[in-house]
Amino acid sequence: MTESRLGRRRFLGAAAGAAALAAAPATPSAAATAATAATAATAPRRQGRTNDPTATFRWLGTAGWRIDIGGKTLLVDPYLSRFKTGLFDPPFNPGTELTVNSSRIANHPGAPQTILVTHTHWDHFNDVPHIAAQSGARVFGTLTAYHLGLAYGLPTAQLSPVKGGEVLDFGDYTVEAVASLHSRNASYSMAFPGVRLDVPARPATIGDMPEGDTLAYQVAVRGGPSVFFMGASDFVERNLAGLAPDVAMIAVPSTDVTHAYVPRLLAALDWPATVVPVHWDNFEVELRNPPTVAPKDQERLDLFLAAVRKAAPRTRILLPEYLTPYTFG
Repeated sequence: MTESRLGRRRFLGAAAGAAALAAAPATPSAAATAATAATAATAPRRQGRTNDPTATFRWLGTAGWRIDIGGKTLLVDPYLSRFKTGLFDPPFNPGTELTVNSSRIANHPGAPQTILVTHTHWDHFNDVPHIAAQSGARVFGTLTAYHLGLAYGLPTAQLSPVKGGEVLDFGDYTVEAVASLHSRNASYSMAFPGVRLDVPARPATIGDMPEGDTLAYQVAVRGGPSVFFMGASDFVERNLAGLAPDVAMIAVPSTDVTHAYVPRLLAALDWPATVVPVHWDNFEVELRNPPTVAPKDQERLDLFLAAVRKAAPRTRILLPEYLTPYTFG
Protein backbone atom coordinates (compact mmCIF):
# COMPACT_ATOMS: atom_id res chain seq x y z
CA MET A 1 0.00 0.00 0.00
CA THR A 2 1.34 3.38 -0.93
CA GLU A 3 1.91 5.68 2.01
CA SER A 4 -0.51 8.60 2.09
CA ARG A 5 0.15 11.79 4.01
CA LEU A 6 -2.82 12.88 6.10
CA GLY A 7 -2.04 16.19 7.71
CA ARG A 8 0.41 15.60 10.54
CA ARG A 9 -0.09 11.86 10.70
CA ARG A 10 0.21 8.87 8.37
CA PHE A 11 -1.74 5.72 7.70
CA LEU A 12 0.80 3.03 6.93
CA GLY A 13 -1.13 -0.05 5.96
CA ALA A 14 -2.39 -3.48 6.89
CA ALA A 15 -1.32 -7.08 6.46
CA ALA A 16 -2.01 -8.91 3.23
CA GLY A 17 -5.66 -9.69 2.75
CA ALA A 18 -6.88 -7.01 5.16
CA ALA A 19 -10.16 -5.24 4.44
CA ALA A 20 -9.25 -1.58 4.08
CA LEU A 21 -11.51 1.31 3.17
CA ALA A 22 -9.78 4.35 1.71
CA ALA A 23 -11.30 7.79 2.04
CA ALA A 24 -12.26 7.84 -1.62
CA PRO A 25 -15.70 8.91 -2.81
CA ALA A 26 -18.20 6.10 -2.34
CA THR A 27 -21.73 5.61 -1.21
CA PRO A 28 -21.98 4.59 2.45
CA SER A 29 -23.35 1.14 1.63
CA ALA A 30 -20.54 0.41 -0.80
CA ALA A 31 -18.01 1.70 1.68
CA ALA A 32 -19.31 -0.57 4.40
CA THR A 33 -19.14 -3.72 2.31
CA ALA A 34 -16.24 -3.19 -0.11
CA ALA A 35 -12.92 -4.87 0.64
CA THR A 36 -9.63 -3.87 -0.91
CA ALA A 37 -6.78 -6.39 -0.77
CA ALA A 38 -3.84 -4.56 0.76
CA THR A 39 -0.25 -5.66 0.33
CA ALA A 40 1.79 -6.23 3.46
CA ALA A 41 3.29 -2.94 4.60
CA THR A 42 6.26 -2.33 6.82
CA ALA A 43 6.14 0.99 8.64
CA PRO A 44 9.24 3.09 8.05
CA ARG A 45 11.03 4.10 11.22
CA ARG A 46 10.41 7.62 12.41
CA GLN A 47 13.40 9.88 12.20
CA GLY A 48 15.71 9.46 15.14
CA ARG A 49 14.17 6.12 16.16
CA THR A 50 16.29 3.01 15.68
CA ASN A 51 14.95 0.47 18.19
CA ASP A 52 11.20 0.95 18.06
CA PRO A 53 9.21 -2.19 18.96
CA THR A 54 6.99 -3.61 16.24
CA ALA A 55 3.31 -3.30 17.15
CA THR A 56 0.53 -5.32 15.52
CA PHE A 57 -3.18 -4.93 16.20
CA ARG A 58 -5.73 -7.73 15.74
CA TRP A 59 -9.47 -7.19 16.07
CA LEU A 60 -11.16 -9.82 18.27
CA GLY A 61 -14.66 -8.68 17.38
CA THR A 62 -17.01 -6.38 19.32
CA ALA A 63 -14.63 -3.85 20.94
CA GLY A 64 -11.92 -6.44 21.55
CA TRP A 65 -8.28 -6.14 20.48
CA ARG A 66 -5.05 -8.05 20.81
CA ILE A 67 -1.98 -5.83 20.56
CA ASP A 68 1.48 -7.36 20.29
CA ILE A 69 4.27 -4.88 21.03
CA GLY A 70 7.74 -6.32 20.83
CA GLY A 71 7.49 -9.45 22.95
CA LYS A 72 4.52 -8.24 25.00
CA THR A 73 0.80 -8.83 24.49
CA LEU A 74 -1.94 -6.46 25.59
CA LEU A 75 -5.68 -7.16 25.33
CA VAL A 76 -8.60 -4.74 25.27
CA ASP A 77 -12.09 -6.10 26.10
CA PRO A 78 -11.43 -9.65 24.86
CA TYR A 79 -14.79 -11.39 24.31
CA LEU A 80 -14.45 -14.59 22.31
CA SER A 81 -17.11 -16.91 23.78
CA ARG A 82 -19.81 -15.07 21.80
CA PHE A 83 -22.76 -17.07 23.17
CA LYS A 84 -26.35 -16.36 22.21
CA THR A 85 -28.59 -14.12 24.32
CA GLY A 86 -31.33 -13.34 21.80
CA LEU A 87 -29.90 -9.88 21.21
CA PHE A 88 -29.47 -10.61 17.50
CA ASP A 89 -32.19 -13.27 17.27
CA PRO A 90 -35.01 -12.03 19.53
CA PRO A 91 -36.38 -12.33 22.09
CA PHE A 92 -33.50 -11.03 24.16
CA ASN A 93 -33.08 -12.92 27.44
CA PRO A 94 -31.49 -10.86 30.24
CA GLY A 95 -31.34 -14.04 32.31
CA THR A 96 -29.01 -15.79 29.85
CA GLU A 97 -26.46 -17.85 31.76
CA LEU A 98 -22.85 -16.78 31.52
CA THR A 99 -20.61 -19.35 29.86
CA VAL A 100 -16.97 -19.44 28.79
CA ASN A 101 -16.13 -21.22 25.54
CA SER A 102 -12.54 -22.19 26.29
CA SER A 103 -12.02 -23.78 22.86
CA ARG A 104 -12.92 -20.51 21.10
CA ILE A 105 -10.66 -18.58 23.42
CA ALA A 106 -7.68 -20.94 23.32
CA ASN A 107 -5.83 -19.76 20.22
CA HIS A 108 -6.54 -16.04 20.08
CA PRO A 109 -5.44 -14.06 23.16
CA GLY A 110 -1.83 -15.25 23.15
CA ALA A 111 -0.06 -14.90 26.50
CA PRO A 112 -1.08 -11.41 27.63
CA GLN A 113 0.59 -9.53 30.43
CA THR A 114 -2.08 -6.81 30.53
CA ILE A 115 -5.86 -6.67 29.98
CA LEU A 116 -7.71 -3.36 29.70
CA VAL A 117 -11.45 -3.41 30.42
CA THR A 118 -13.59 -0.49 29.26
CA HIS A 119 -16.70 -1.59 31.17
CA THR A 120 -18.18 -4.75 32.63
CA HIS A 121 -21.11 -5.71 30.41
CA TRP A 122 -20.85 -9.38 29.44
CA ASP A 123 -19.70 -8.72 25.87
CA HIS A 124 -16.62 -6.98 27.29
CA PHE A 125 -15.86 -8.72 30.60
CA ASN A 126 -17.22 -12.28 30.37
CA ASP A 127 -13.95 -13.90 29.24
CA VAL A 128 -11.57 -11.63 31.16
CA PRO A 129 -11.41 -13.66 34.41
CA HIS A 130 -10.76 -16.88 32.49
CA ILE A 131 -8.01 -15.35 30.35
CA ALA A 132 -6.44 -13.66 33.37
CA ALA A 133 -6.50 -16.89 35.39
CA GLN A 134 -4.89 -18.82 32.54
CA SER A 135 -2.23 -16.24 31.71
CA GLY A 136 -1.58 -14.40 34.96
CA ALA A 137 -2.32 -11.11 33.20
CA ARG A 138 -3.01 -7.99 35.23
CA VAL A 139 -6.53 -6.59 34.72
CA PHE A 140 -7.11 -2.83 34.62
CA GLY A 141 -10.63 -1.42 34.87
CA THR A 142 -13.12 0.37 37.06
CA LEU A 143 -13.77 -0.43 40.70
CA THR A 144 -16.64 -2.61 39.46
CA ALA A 145 -14.19 -4.61 37.32
CA TYR A 146 -11.98 -4.96 40.40
CA HIS A 147 -14.82 -6.31 42.52
CA LEU A 148 -16.08 -8.63 39.80
CA GLY A 149 -12.55 -9.96 39.36
CA LEU A 150 -12.45 -10.80 43.07
CA ALA A 151 -15.85 -12.48 42.73
CA TYR A 152 -14.30 -14.78 40.12
CA GLY A 153 -11.43 -15.64 42.44
CA LEU A 154 -8.70 -13.55 40.84
CA PRO A 155 -6.08 -12.42 43.36
CA THR A 156 -5.76 -8.75 44.21
CA ALA A 157 -2.23 -8.87 42.78
CA GLN A 158 -3.79 -9.22 39.31
CA LEU A 159 -6.40 -6.48 39.69
CA SER A 160 -5.66 -2.77 39.27
CA PRO A 161 -8.57 -0.31 39.52
CA VAL A 162 -8.24 2.95 37.57
CA LYS A 163 -10.51 6.00 37.38
CA GLY A 164 -9.19 7.95 34.40
CA GLY A 165 -6.19 10.24 34.24
CA GLU A 166 -3.62 7.58 35.09
CA VAL A 167 -0.68 7.28 32.66
CA LEU A 168 0.97 3.90 33.17
CA ASP A 169 4.40 2.94 31.85
CA PHE A 170 4.92 -0.61 30.54
CA GLY A 171 8.33 -0.06 28.95
CA ASP A 172 7.63 -0.46 25.24
CA TYR A 173 4.33 1.37 25.57
CA THR A 174 2.27 3.55 27.89
CA VAL A 175 -1.43 3.36 28.68
CA GLU A 176 -3.55 6.37 29.62
CA ALA A 177 -6.90 5.64 31.21
CA VAL A 178 -9.66 8.06 30.21
CA ALA A 179 -12.93 8.51 32.12
CA SER A 180 -15.70 7.99 29.57
CA LEU A 181 -19.39 7.22 29.10
CA HIS A 182 -21.49 4.30 27.92
CA SER A 183 -23.73 4.36 24.86
CA ARG A 184 -27.35 5.47 25.23
CA ASN A 185 -30.29 3.58 23.78
CA ALA A 186 -33.34 5.13 22.14
CA SER A 187 -34.84 5.74 25.59
CA TYR A 188 -31.74 7.73 26.63
CA SER A 189 -30.79 4.91 29.00
CA MET A 190 -28.77 1.68 28.83
CA ALA A 191 -29.03 -2.03 29.58
CA PHE A 192 -27.90 -3.15 33.01
CA PRO A 193 -26.77 0.14 34.55
CA GLY A 194 -25.16 0.18 37.98
CA VAL A 195 -21.89 -0.43 39.79
CA ARG A 196 -20.50 -2.95 42.28
CA LEU A 197 -19.25 -1.16 45.36
CA ASP A 198 -18.14 -4.36 47.05
CA VAL A 199 -17.50 -7.98 46.10
CA PRO A 200 -20.73 -9.63 44.87
CA ALA A 201 -21.55 -13.28 44.48
CA ARG A 202 -19.98 -14.80 41.40
CA PRO A 203 -22.09 -13.61 38.43
CA ALA A 204 -24.41 -16.23 36.96
CA THR A 205 -26.32 -14.37 34.24
CA ILE A 206 -25.60 -11.49 31.88
CA GLY A 207 -27.80 -9.31 34.08
CA ASP A 208 -25.28 -9.81 36.90
CA MET A 209 -22.73 -7.82 34.92
CA PRO A 210 -23.68 -4.13 35.08
CA GLU A 211 -22.05 -1.40 33.05
CA GLY A 212 -20.02 -0.44 36.11
CA ASP A 213 -18.89 2.94 34.74
CA THR A 214 -16.97 3.24 31.47
CA LEU A 215 -13.38 3.96 30.53
CA ALA A 216 -11.50 4.50 27.29
CA TYR A 217 -7.76 3.96 26.87
CA GLN A 218 -4.95 5.42 24.82
CA VAL A 219 -2.02 3.11 24.10
CA ALA A 220 1.12 4.90 22.93
CA VAL A 221 3.87 2.69 21.48
CA ARG A 222 7.33 4.10 22.08
CA GLY A 223 8.48 5.48 18.74
CA GLY A 224 5.27 4.23 17.15
CA PRO A 225 1.59 5.10 16.95
CA SER A 226 -0.74 6.33 19.64
CA VAL A 227 -4.05 4.46 19.48
CA PHE A 228 -7.31 5.36 21.21
CA PHE A 229 -9.71 2.54 22.21
CA MET A 230 -13.43 2.92 22.94
CA GLY A 231 -15.73 0.21 24.23
CA ALA A 232 -18.96 2.20 24.03
CA SER A 233 -20.28 5.03 21.91
CA ASP A 234 -20.24 8.08 24.14
CA PHE A 235 -17.51 10.26 25.62
CA VAL A 236 -16.64 13.33 27.67
CA GLU A 237 -15.14 15.92 25.32
CA ARG A 238 -13.08 17.63 28.01
CA ASN A 239 -11.44 14.34 28.97
CA LEU A 240 -10.08 13.88 25.44
CA ALA A 241 -8.20 17.17 25.27
CA GLY A 242 -4.56 16.68 24.35
CA LEU A 243 -4.78 12.98 23.45
CA ALA A 244 -4.53 13.54 19.67
CA PRO A 245 -4.15 9.85 18.74
CA ASP A 246 -2.84 8.71 15.37
CA VAL A 247 -5.50 6.00 15.24
CA ALA A 248 -8.95 5.89 16.88
CA MET A 249 -10.86 2.63 17.40
CA ILE A 250 -14.34 4.17 17.59
CA ALA A 251 -17.50 2.37 18.70
CA VAL A 252 -20.37 2.71 16.22
CA PRO A 253 -23.37 4.28 17.98
CA SER A 254 -26.50 2.20 18.45
CA THR A 255 -28.79 5.26 18.31
CA ASP A 256 -28.64 8.93 17.37
CA VAL A 257 -29.57 10.28 20.80
CA THR A 258 -26.01 11.50 21.44
CA HIS A 259 -25.72 14.92 19.86
CA ALA A 260 -23.30 15.21 16.87
CA TYR A 261 -21.43 12.09 17.97
CA VAL A 262 -18.95 11.85 15.10
CA PRO A 263 -17.93 15.49 14.50
CA ARG A 264 -17.69 16.25 18.22
CA LEU A 265 -15.62 13.13 18.87
CA LEU A 266 -13.26 13.60 15.94
CA ALA A 267 -12.71 17.26 16.85
CA ALA A 268 -12.06 16.35 20.50
CA LEU A 269 -9.48 13.78 19.32
CA ASP A 270 -7.85 16.38 17.05
CA TRP A 271 -8.80 14.65 13.81
CA PRO A 272 -6.97 11.29 13.93
CA ALA A 273 -5.47 10.20 10.63
CA THR A 274 -7.10 6.78 10.81
CA VAL A 275 -10.49 5.73 12.16
CA VAL A 276 -11.33 2.07 12.77
CA PRO A 277 -15.02 1.33 13.47
CA VAL A 278 -15.69 -1.29 16.16
CA HIS A 279 -18.70 -2.82 17.91
CA TRP A 280 -20.74 -3.16 14.69
CA ASP A 281 -20.53 -6.93 14.20
CA ASN A 282 -22.86 -9.71 15.33
CA PHE A 283 -20.95 -10.90 18.40
CA GLU A 284 -23.07 -14.02 18.91
CA VAL A 285 -21.62 -15.95 15.97
CA GLU A 286 -18.13 -17.36 15.43
CA LEU A 287 -15.21 -15.25 14.27
CA ARG A 288 -15.40 -15.73 10.52
CA ASN A 289 -14.49 -13.28 7.81
CA PRO A 290 -16.18 -11.32 6.45
CA PRO A 291 -17.80 -10.42 9.78
CA THR A 292 -21.54 -11.00 10.07
CA VAL A 293 -23.52 -7.77 10.40
CA ALA A 294 -27.21 -7.54 11.36
CA PRO A 295 -29.30 -5.40 8.96
CA LYS A 296 -29.89 -2.61 11.49
CA ASP A 297 -26.23 -2.59 12.45
CA GLN A 298 -25.29 -2.36 8.77
CA GLU A 299 -27.46 0.73 8.50
CA ARG A 300 -25.80 2.27 11.54
CA LEU A 301 -22.36 1.41 10.19
CA ASP A 302 -23.20 3.03 6.86
CA LEU A 303 -24.38 6.18 8.62
CA PHE A 304 -21.25 6.23 10.78
CA LEU A 305 -18.94 5.91 7.77
CA ALA A 306 -20.81 8.67 5.95
CA ALA A 307 -20.54 10.90 9.03
CA VAL A 308 -16.79 10.34 9.27
CA ARG A 309 -16.33 11.18 5.59
CA LYS A 310 -18.41 14.31 5.94
CA ALA A 311 -16.68 15.55 9.08
CA ALA A 312 -13.14 14.50 8.15
CA PRO A 313 -12.79 13.82 4.42
CA ARG A 314 -9.01 13.42 4.67
CA THR A 315 -9.24 10.74 7.34
CA ARG A 316 -8.67 7.14 6.33
CA ILE A 317 -11.18 4.50 7.42
CA LEU A 318 -10.08 0.94 8.06
CA LEU A 319 -12.95 -1.53 8.31
CA PRO A 320 -11.26 -4.37 10.18
CA GLU A 321 -11.54 -8.12 9.69
CA TYR A 322 -11.19 -10.58 12.53
CA LEU A 323 -7.73 -11.66 13.71
CA THR A 324 -5.97 -9.83 10.87
CA PRO A 325 -2.68 -8.15 11.87
CA TYR A 326 -2.62 -4.42 11.18
CA THR A 327 0.28 -2.02 11.64
CA PHE A 328 0.11 1.74 11.99
CA GLY A 329 2.66 4.46 12.33
